[in-house]
Amino acid sequence: MGCIPTKLAKHTPGYEDPTVLASETSFSVCEVEALYELFKKLSHSIFKDGLIHKEEFQLALFKNSKRKNLFADRIFDLFDIKRNGVIEFGEFVRSLNVFHPDTPTEEKIAFAFKLYDLRHTGYIERDELKEMVLALLDESGLHLSDDVVEVIVEKTFSQADSKGDGRIDPDEWKEFVSQNPALLKNMTLPYLKDMTMVFPSFVVNSELDEEDL
Repeated sequence: MGCIPTKLAKHTPGYEDPTVLASETSFSVCEVEALYELFKKLSHSIFKDGLIHKEEFQLALFKNSKRKNLFADRIFDLFDIKRNGVIEFGEFVRSLNVFHPDTPTEEKIAFAFKLYDLRHTGYIERDELKEMVLALLDESGLHLSDDVVEVIVEKTFSQADSKGDGRIDPDEWKEFVSQNPALLKNMTLPYLKDMTMVFPSFVVNSELDEEDL
C-alpha cells in the first residue's frame, strides 16, 4: 500500500514534512503519513481546526470528552511540547514515537519520569506518586480502599527512594524501573510498528498481549 500524498497535509497547522519527521523518529515516511490520517480524525472530532484539543484527546482515550483524569492530563501536557494548549501534527508524531517498539528504553524511562513529576521539579515526591497511582487506578476502573492504596504507595516509594531523602530523582527512577520492567509495559504500543492505513483505536495505555505483536 502506498503512502498518502503529502500535499494533503501541507495546510495542517503545525504541519511538518513527513520525511523530516521520519528522520527524527522510528517511523517510516509511510507510517508518518498513516499517523496523519489518525491525527486528522482526532483533530476534527470536536473542533475541526486541525489541532488536537484536550477534549478531543480525552474523547480518543475514554470516549468521553468531559471526563477528568490526571493521567490523561499528564499525557496531553507531555504531547503539548510547545505548551500552547493544543497538539500539532509534528508534536503528535514526536510524542507518539516514545511509544514505538524501536525507541530506546532510556527515552521511555525519561518520559515516564516526566509523567510522574507533576510539579516539574525534577523529582518525584511521595504525594505526586500517590496522585498518579490513584489516577491510574481510576483509569483502569479499579477501586481500592485508602489503606490498600497507602500500602502500594509506601512500598513503591520506599523501594524507589534508595537514597532515603524523601524524593525520587532520575537516577533512582531509572534503577527502580530496571528492577521493575513491568512499569514500562504501557510505554510500548506494538501496533506502532508495521502500521497500516487502517489505524486501530488510539488508546495510549493499550493492553495488548503477546499474540497481538
